[in-house]
Amino acid sequence: MATWTIDTAHSEIGFKVKHLVISTVSGKFNAFEGKLEGEPDDLLNSKISFSADIESIHTGNEQRDGHLKSGDFFDAAAHPKLTFQSTSIEKKGDDYKVNGNLTLKGVTKPVTLNVEFGGVQKSLYGQTVAGFEVTGKINRQDYGLTWSAVTEAGGVVVGDEVKLAANLELIKQD
Repeated sequence: MATWTIDTAHSEIGFKVKHLVISTVSGKFNAFEGKLEGEPDDLLNSKISFSADIESIHTGNEQRDGHLKSGDFFDAAAHPKLTFQSTSIEKKGDDYKVNGNLTLKGVTKPVTLNVEFGGVQKSLYGQTVAGFEVTGKINRQDYGLTWSAVTEAGGVVVGDEVKLAANLELIKQD
């Protein structure tokens, strides 16, 4: 069974959440790692693990990033990492449903991620690389990310549904 690790220079881990119900705020994690134990073109018997450093959250707004790292949201001081560990994988046409446990802020819940396999190539440096696009949704309330506020008009400041999106390039390890 081969081991593949995320090439962080050619990968990104992001999220989107509604702000004031009318617009969307995007963010990403700048520091993360993960691995696939198995074969990328047939994930069925593979194991997938991933983690991201909460301190590396970046939304393009320093004040908002600080609020997200605080106890109101992720509580980075007490819970420095977000983690995912696969539990089962199903093939759906050419794509996969990866079931696993996502841990945020000390709370672990099952989640299903949609995984699209992009293919395998040789890099310019002779490495074997595989590409994936991963999407999913979670309810932030399920993980204790409960802070919110209501506007004067009665609108919610932060939506509960968080869309997850990752573009990943993995390098086969020798």
